Amino acid sequence: MATAAKRNQNDEKQLTFAWQGKDKSGNVSKGKIDAVDLASAKALLRRQGINPHRIKRESTSLFSSRNKPIKPVDIAYLIRQLATMMKAGVPLLQALDLVGNGAEKVKLKKLIYDVKGDVNSGLDFAGSLSRHPDHFDSLVCSLVQAGEQSGSLETMLDRIATYKEKTESLKKKIKKAMTYPIAIILVGIAVSAILLVKVVPQFEAIFTGFGADLPAFTQLVVGMSEWMQKWWFVVLLAIVALFFVFTKLKAKSEKFSDLVDRAVLRLPVFGGILQKAAVARFARTLATTFSAGVPLVEALNSAAGAAGNVVYRNAIIQIRNGVSTGQALQHAVQMTGVFPVMTVQMISIGEEAGSLDHMLDRVATFYEEDVDNAVDNLSSLLEPMIMVILGVLVGGLVIAMYLPIFQLGQVVG
Repeated sequence: MATAAKRNQNDEKQLTFAWQGKDKSGNVSKGKIDAVDLASAKALLRRQGINPHRIKRESTSLFSSRNKPIKPVDIAYLIRQLATMMKAGVPLLQALDLVGNGAEKVKLKKLIYDVKGDVNSGLDFAGSLSRHPDHFDSLVCSLVQAGEQSGSLETMLDRIATYKEKTESLKKKIKKAMTYPIAIILVGIAVSAILLVKVVPQFEAIFTGFGADLPAFTQLVVGMSEWMQKWWFVVLLAIVALFFVFTKLKAKSEKFSDLVDRAVLRLPVFGGILQKAAVARFARTLATTFSAGVPLVEALNSAAGAAGNVVYRNAIIQIRNGVSTGQALQHAVQMTGVFPVMTVQMISIGEEAGSLDHMLDRVATFYEEDVDNAVDNLSSLLEPMIMVILGVLVGGLVIAMYLPIFQLGQVVG
């Protein structure tokens, strides 16, 4: 534990150094490297076969993109770069060096050089990646291992890159479908709260001089305003606490997380999109692993880990158990009752024709496109609905404030 803490502390103190020197062939080269100090930077360069002539520390802004964490999309891009270079005949170590030099993020650069150092010391590529489970999951490591053993690492990296790109694209679409309406509604609520706390009291001061009873709607809004002025801080704390408790429970409690997973699948419109996304993820993972020569039972294990929802994870585990006892995949999928009829039929055709990976790839592509279309349609449908909600929230408050003025004008008239 102490060693891990010390390593994490050192990672946070990584500095960037710009260097210029000569490689083993005597060619002049330059680049950037990350290390805890100048001596470590020089040692790292010499370990890579570079004799540095000039090296200096670079200052890095706190808000620079170089300091940002590594995201899954960065890993997908990294694997795509390695696949492209290796297909062009560039050796793995040189490809890692080139990609590392071109990486903008400090943490990503360090990750690449750590992997390169492990490979350079004699560890295989899959083993080097497995030392960084936060960025390279067991699925990626097992596929890389299969590629190394079959002598087709560049082809396998290309498949992994495609899988990662498709998966991240699907996640982005789901996030777009969920965050857009929520963000707009939250803005509407925030604007309404500001009106209740800041604007309505100004009108209330004017209304006190009227000497007449206010309309019921205006009295309701004034009462809400007085309550918000008194309790707004408590409401804000309650919302923050509720969000904190929800995220903690979802992360720590498996039962609560499973309950949320089941609940979101029952949501109108959104639930259908999430179900299609889960089917696409299952088909894409199974197609990638099966086409790589991974046995079906192991491929189903990987698909269960990548399911992203407890309902589909349990269904895939049920499929795996059925297949391991000799059941046909098509029958095992059908028995779960959670996969669409089209998916079952395509799997059946693939099994009969001996092209299961090809059929699964088609299923994944179909549902990925279906999710894309559903998200676009949802955005088009939600825009007028959101405008109505905002109009009711904000417009209702404005009308409530002007009703007494309209009534006063009628009395004067």
